[in-house]
Amino acid sequence: MSPRAVRLAPFVLAALAGLLQALSLAWPGNGQPQWWLQLLSLAGLVALLRRAPGWKSAALLGWVFATSWLTATFWWLFISMHVYGGLAAPLAVAAVLLLAGFLALYYALAAGLWRHVAGPPWRDGVLFACLWLGAELLRGTLFTGFPWGAGGYAHVDGPLAPLAPWLGVYGIGLVAAWLAWLLTTLARRPAQGSWRYWVALAAAAGLLAACNVHTANAPPPSPGGPRLQVGLLQGNIPQDEKFEGGSGIPLALEWYGARLRDTKAQLVVAPETAIPLLPAQLPEGYLAALRDAFATGERAALVGIPLGNFDDGYTNSVMGFRPGDASYRYHKHHLVPFGEFIPPLFKWFTRMMDIPLGDFNRGDVGQPSFTWQGQRLAPNICYEDLFGEELGARFADPATAPTIFVNVSNIAWFGDTVAIAQHLQISRMRSLEFERPMIRATNTGATVIIDRFGQVTHALPRHTRGVLVGEVEGGTAFTPYARWVSRVGLAPLWILALAAMLWAAWAGRRRPQP
Repeated sequence: MSPRAVRLAPFVLAALAGLLQALSLAWPGNGQPQWWLQLLSLAGLVALLRRAPGWKSAALLGWVFATSWLTATFWWLFISMHVYGGLAAPLAVAAVLLLAGFLALYYALAAGLWRHVAGPPWRDGVLFACLWLGAELLRGTLFTGFPWGAGGYAHVDGPLAPLAPWLGVYGIGLVAAWLAWLLTTLARRPAQGSWRYWVALAAAAGLLAACNVHTANAPPPSPGGPRLQVGLLQGNIPQDEKFEGGSGIPLALEWYGARLRDTKAQLVVAPETAIPLLPAQLPEGYLAALRDAFATGERAALVGIPLGNFDDGYTNSVMGFRPGDASYRYHKHHLVPFGEFIPPLFKWFTRMMDIPLGDFNRGDVGQPSFTWQGQRLAPNICYEDLFGEELGARFADPATAPTIFVNVSNIAWFGDTVAIAQHLQISRMRSLEFERPMIRATNTGATVIIDRFGQVTHALPRHTRGVLVGEVEGGTAFTPYARWVSRVGLAPLWILALAAMLWAAWAGRRRPQP
């Protein structure tokens, strides 16, 4: 092997490990998470970092790993920008790569800092886990945050899943990073000679055993709330026709209008922008007919619709109808950059795409729930369920805390891709964290009912038109995660990550590096 090939080999291996990290989140074909693959791929990176000649090489390895991982995770953004947004293919490819490369800088920082202060094995593992946690938190919060594909989501069905009600997805990612580090020490003789190594190994074995015992011998479930029969609508309106006056708009108005009127369930839910027009643009009497359909009887509805006007601005919203009251509104808080709001200095970029309704106002965090039949239903729109700390704000007051999460989405922007399966795992993780069911009404999938233990109990086939009818039991218990995240947000995890970063920076100044 030539010297050049020897130098490049670690970076090729880092890119391959990053690709495997992406595949662990939702395996192509069946969409299932592979928790073991997430651990092995991250362990592969740790092994490469150990052999890096210095912190600069380690930072570059971390950046290559994360760029490969993130590009392979959300490559489907290309479809929304090119196929439906009309952006030239080279520019769309460049946009995805630039986004992944920018977000990968956080992981490059974590990898470089860790290698810079590499020391005793017992300390290295904790330091790596905390620095990796810091990278995940930075990606999930800075510049509005885009934590899609965080490593913890690969464990929604794995042995670490019982940690979700205690630590949340970021906490699971922290533990997974420590286990990945530990895997790389198993065959290292210097580490095996330290009693701290054996303590760490025993702790890991004990943790996994405890999680397995918990899963196998779970205590009786806490009492749930009353049951609610729901009808979830999936219109399967083609995205390239959805906002077209001669095709998608009349189809959506006719199909959703008829199903909202005719579905015999206590709660009927229509997806994000199921009604693709502002109220003032609707045919005369359309909205009044919907109100009348739910003005009496035992049915209510939540319907995705844009609201607002030119003077006050627009919102991506959910409108609620129930007997005697049609005033409920929920406005999306966490907007998608470039798709729902235009970041400063980037209007030139969005002008190159044809994305309708692309600049919305934000709603507030912790908006009131929609109360119906003894349930408190908390809507969230599209990828808002990615931000568990924001959903957690609704649990500050136990008297008003949600009993059911309601997600309305339109993933048709990303075609028939793994994005659907990835989003499903995200929703399942929120159910695990809060012990609350999540019902999802989407345009093309995944339209499902997820129980309060993160299991899918009812599902519609994807990319079909239909109505999913089933029962859901509300949750009333408060998980430890719900209690602390509703009070202090992600502060405990930030403290861990920032302490590790500060310590690494301080320790690095005290020792020379090659």
